[in-house]
Amino acid sequence: MNEQDQPDRRKFLQTLAGLTTGMMVPFSCQSQANETGQSATAQLASFEEPASLAPQRDRLGDLLPQRKLGKTGETVTMLGLGGAHIARMSESEAQKTIETALAGGVRFFDNAEQYGNGLAEERYGMFLSPEYRDVSYIMTKTRATNAKVAQQHLEDSLRRMKTDYIDLWQIHSVTSPSDVDRRIENRVLEFVQKAQSEGKIRHYGFTGHRDYQAHQRMLEQAADVMQTCQMPINVFDPNYKSFINNVLPKLLENNIAPLAMKTLANGGFFGGTTHFKSGDKPRIVPGALSVQEALHFVWSLPVSVLITGPDHAEMLQEKIDLANSFKSISEEDRQALVARVADFDGGQIEYYKA
Repeated sequence: MNEQDQPDRRKFLQTLAGLTTGMMVPFSCQSQANETGQSATAQLASFEEPASLAPQRDRLGDLLPQRKLGKTGETVTMLGLGGAHIARMSESEAQKTIETALAGGVRFFDNAEQYGNGLAEERYGMFLSPEYRDVSYIMTKTRATNAKVAQQHLEDSLRRMKTDYIDLWQIHSVTSPSDVDRRIENRVLEFVQKAQSEGKIRHYGFTGHRDYQAHQRMLEQAADVMQTCQMPINVFDPNYKSFINNVLPKLLENNIAPLAMKTLANGGFFGGTTHFKSGDKPRIVPGALSVQEALHFVWSLPVSVLITGPDHAEMLQEKIDLANSFKSISEEDRQALVARVADFDGGQIEYYKA
């Protein structure tokens, strides 16, 4: 761990002291707490775990446990299927993976216009929308830096996924404060809001994985209207250029739903320093943690959904099983997990951060 990151970790460990074991399931107290004007830490400390929760069902069967999606009033399953990997699979494996998600109670489906140059969205149009649109919460994203391109991306996404509307559309991959400023000046957010008013999207938010300061700038500019925020959330993050420390509290204060991605550092936990791949660098998994510990840590934080990118259907089934076995990790044990990985090299583990 770099010396300059130590204050971030200490800050995170202090924040954890205000969290209770059951704060996240089913995330039902958040809107009520916000109405009282409590701080984020006080809100989290007020959560109580319900004695039992009967599984929610739809026409396909039991759903995975659900959580509140911030100020939208929606609930989403605690696990979501990542779209980038859908474009990397064979067509038959993509279909099998989507069907495994549905059979396993997953109802949140991530995508983006650039994944596979549109192939991932096309596969949702082939295997998800025709039969399962009514039970699916579909999210996609745009990297557009101006309103004209955003409009084209939206039209293309709707066409490829064969749907009349998108449940969640996000301004994708903000990289720096200046990038945020440029997109807002070029009316991307204005167009997103127009698309919502026209019924083409239901909810909107933003994403990024490089620089937490980009997220901070977006929140400075638009916290009052943003509904979701997707960012890296994993057990190593508090030790290095942390989104958990520097962004998550602000999201909670504004009732913006946190969407967790890179929960295994997109291969970084497996020694990789390139997206989607493992490698020969020091490995957090299995060297210091199990996959179960890593994912249960994330679900023990106030996230609405953990978005996983499986290589194949069997890998997704593993994550579904971990969601079904989830029990909230205590504050003391969360601290211990963060400390256990603190000495790994942040530039290698979370290589995608600026």
